[in-house]
Amino acid sequence: MIWTTNQENNKIMTLKNAINFLESLKTSETKKSELKIYNQFIEILIKLEKREFKTDEIQSIELELDNLNLKSNPENSKKFFKNALSKFKSFLKDTFSLTSKDYYTNTSVSLGILFGVVVGVLIGERFERSLGISFGICMGLFIGTYIGCRMDAQAKADGNML
Repeated sequence: MIWTTNQENNKIMTLKNAINFLESLKTSETKKSELKIYNQFIEILIKLEKREFKTDEIQSIELELDNLNLKSNPENSKKFFKNALSKFKSFLKDTFSLTSKDYYTNTSVSLGILFGVVVGVLIGERFERSLGISFGICMGLFIGTYIGCRMDAQAKADGNML
């Protein structure tokens, strides 16, 4: 595994530094909602640490962690770290095509239900409206789940799932 630390430049937050920092926040926090966010962040960082990356890829991850400015002292830490986690997941998805577990399933189910409502309204014009909407939602949910599970399985097979 090619893994380096930036000892020359301690200003950049390394994966190990980020894990240690979030672990220290975890020990001082009592709210379950914030602990959940810290745990999700730590889990992703640990999985990244176990993956093989090139030196420039590691540097881009560490630069992104540094840009998130995790060590700032925000007033609303839950909102800040939730947004930081979201930005980091988005960065990993856009840069390395890495997704979290059930990413595609959750996205596809949401879109399936959305389109199911539209189809249900159209079907409901011919029959009873509530029956059409119910049918559309059920079909959208089913189709979205099916497509999302297949895409998640493909991402896992390709090694793109964290």
